[in-house]
Amino acid sequence: MLLIWILLSAVAGGMFALVVAHWLAYRLFAGYLHHMVSLSVGVLLAVAFLHLLPEAFEAQVDAHTLFAWMLGSVIGFFVLEKIALLRHSHHHEGDGHHHHHGHDRHEAGQGGVMILIGSSLHNLADGVLIAAAFLVDPALGVLTAASIILHEIPHKLSDFVVLINAGLTRQRAFQLILFTSLCSAAGGVIGYFVFNQFQAWLPYLLVVAASSFLYISIADLMPQMHERGSLNEAGPQLFLVAVGISLIYAVTLVLHRAH
Repeated sequence: MLLIWILLSAVAGGMFALVVAHWLAYRLFAGYLHHMVSLSVGVLLAVAFLHLLPEAFEAQVDAHTLFAWMLGSVIGFFVLEKIALLRHSHHHEGDGHHHHHGHDRHEAGQGGVMILIGSSLHNLADGVLIAAAFLVDPALGVLTAASIILHEIPHKLSDFVVLINAGLTRQRAFQLILFTSLCSAAGGVIGYFVFNQFQAWLPYLLVVAASSFLYISIADLMPQMHERGSLNEAGPQLFLVAVGISLIYAVTLVLHRAH
């Protein structure tokens, strides 16, 4: 019975966050994708530095080992991108760069795959955290699941922006993010059956996920922001980055209080 509650909490929470993010991305912000890139940078950096990495280092694992994993992850993502397994282009049609029609979609290649890797690991870790909370106290499990939904909405909104900028269709982006959302259910099952063994690996998974968010923010999204280099663009960009960071900071405070 407890496993059913864990699965329901993980799946329902992920689906709710996905539906809300989908509505926000395509109903409110469809015409402002280049602005949403700046918000995505703030959200992804804040999730990495304020949520994922602190949780990893609070696990009392040797810091040198975690930093080594982080270094290896960043280099690994670079190598994958270099050999064209993960090739990125976050332009989108009609973004003002005056390429011929279809250029940006062609250049996108498999762009956005890295954000899906990070999101899958993040959701997997969320599922494990939900299972752990339910194993301690079902009420704590529900509270933890509700808290995770709060940071999953802006997180999934960022994923939508990145994938659309990478040239994917709305339907394809939704399908891929749906898949990453279901990883939380897999994490819940893993956490329920082999929590003691899996818990020891959780800090390393969190570091890999954080490295993915940092890499795509610094190596892909920030250069796109620099392409709009006028002073008139700089102000809104910095403001939206700050909004993204502030949002995740507020959610992190809620999560800490819930724990």
